[in-house]
Amino acid sequence: MGKVTLLFAGKSYDTDVQNVRENQIVIFDGPYNMRQRMVVAGIEHTQSGYNYRLIDPETAEEHTADLIRPLRDKFGIGHYYDDEHPEFIDAAEVAALRTRADAFKAEQEAARRAAAEDAERLRTIGAERLRQIVPDNAVAVIIGEQHESECDPYTDYFGSRIVRTVILGFSTHTRDLFPEMRKAAARFEGTAHLAERNAEYEHREKYSMGHGYYLGTHRYSGWQVSKESCRDKEGIIKRFAVVAGNPDNVCIENPAPVQTAAPETVADARVEIVEYSAKSIAVFGDTKPLRDTLRDLNGLFRAYLTHDGTRCAGWIFSKRREQEVRSALAAYLK
Repeated sequence: MGKVTLLFAGKSYDTDVQNVRENQIVIFDGPYNMRQRMVVAGIEHTQSGYNYRLIDPETAEEHTADLIRPLRDKFGIGHYYDDEHPEFIDAAEVAALRTRADAFKAEQEAARRAAAEDAERLRTIGAERLRQIVPDNAVAVIIGEQHESECDPYTDYFGSRIVRTVILGFSTHTRDLFPEMRKAAARFEGTAHLAERNAEYEHREKYSMGHGYYLGTHRYSGWQVSKESCRDKEGIIKRFAVVAGNPDNVCIENPAPVQTAAPETVADARVEIVEYSAKSIAVFGDTKPLRDTLRDLNGLFRAYLTHDGTRCAGWIFSKRREQEVRSALAAYLK
């Protein structure tokens, strides 16, 4: 027999009691005011109680839950059901949704395996490359990291994710010296602007919740240059082998004189903006030539989205940015 007690909610629930039925709609109330409708696609009884398979009808994303509470007891993050006015989906529709979810899960698993194999290949190549170029007495690496903002001021969340890392140089000491970082920054086009001696680029945040010493124009977006300690040569190889697997991510030589390259043409790019969910829009079509523009608009690239009943890649945006996105892509809309 299973029993769950939620201390802050002041409630206890018996997980041996089945609260919902198959094909019933439940609500996942997540962090940052996220709300997701899901359907009960399967129920299993185990020694610890009932376990529910939940699928998002829009994305085929799957959850499992062992506790689904009545909506009238709503308190915090969790799964809830409407016990006063329950809603159900047709059984045939749920069966089709299970098939979609299984296919989606298989695609994700195949993508994870492919990514793991690719990472291992890059690790082998990168380790060999680093063994040849890392000085024997090196104990730290100067790196450039491209940050993509994930800030949401409406929910008071501030953060970013790193979308690319470039090795700019090696150091025989662990002191954070901005002149050393500026010299390394000049070796790569993305960080070259940080080679300028500018006090506003110098960030000293060696305190709790700080980002350490780094050169950058913004805390949550754009390129930043910093130093990472790795103890010794082997530590550097272990930490940065995957990064060095791509030769474009190793820029330890001073750049040659800059030559103006022909810009990538986007004249023929054609895209479509669609309403993807109640809170988001998606951009589909010839997005590759426009990827920098889409990234600057704080778009999130997803390889597996659903459009016109098929799986395809696209970019997701908050619905709040729809006018901004439409204005920026006006010349490329179908």
